[in-house]
Amino acid sequence: MPENPKIAAATGLYLEGIKDGRPQEALDKYIGHRYTQHSTGVSDGKEGFLSFFIPFLERNPRRDIQVLRAIVDGRYVFCHAYQSLNDGESQWVTMDLFDTDENDKIIEHWDVIAAYQDQNISGQNMVDGESEVSDLSATESNKQLIKEFTKQVLIERRYQILSDFVVEDLIEHHPQVANSKLGLQKALEQGVVGRHEMLFKLIGQGNFVATYSSVYLNESSHAVFDLYRVAKNKIVEHWSLYEKILAREQWGNSGKF
Repeated sequence: MPENPKIAAATGLYLEGIKDGRPQEALDKYIGHRYTQHSTGVSDGKEGFLSFFIPFLERNPRRDIQVLRAIVDGRYVFCHAYQSLNDGESQWVTMDLFDTDENDKIIEHWDVIAAYQDQNISGQNMVDGESEVSDLSATESNKQLIKEFTKQVLIERRYQILSDFVVEDLIEHHPQVANSKLGLQKALEQGVVGRHEMLFKLIGQGNFVATYSSVYLNESSHAVFDLYRVAKNKIVEHWSLYEKILAREQWGNSGKF
């Protein structure tokens, strides 16, 4: 099956523009009539992208970038990526959401980036696990499951109904959360994952559903992506990424949301 053109645009901007070091070519190929930016420190438009990434490419001549997971839902594309710069001198995990136009060109971008951690409480790392998209017929029911999980468990904090949404042997990739439903429940009760305040976006394809939310943690607001793998109407695997929202004067654009 040929790759979805919207996913091709999102991954192309990553791999051709950043990994391969051809930002202008990738922008001309994949960006639409506008490029509204929500990535910290990057200004709107092609000019903002170039102003940020040309120095980035010069500082990081050796770039290993892998798009590990990608899903498409209507006009939106979600990507989960790993970056190793200068032979592992620094390692990052990113989750990105792209909005596209009727020509499959990118017009808006949100992201969260965090330092990669290999040693997690669960024994997993931040990026391993299942990646194959399947169960396309279950897309809408899986999205509804995650919408209700976010509302009832994460926002309303009704942890007593966690079993309605999560399997006992949950696979967990959050660096500070143990595997299992019990591990997640303890993390929720202890405030490890923060207090979800707002669900901004939810997209899904088959067995994968991603959410973008505002979360209050350690006396600060954070932009947070959660990625869920669902099987038989229960969450079986979970990845997440947090980025602290900086003071308004430090924004390079209109903000994380």
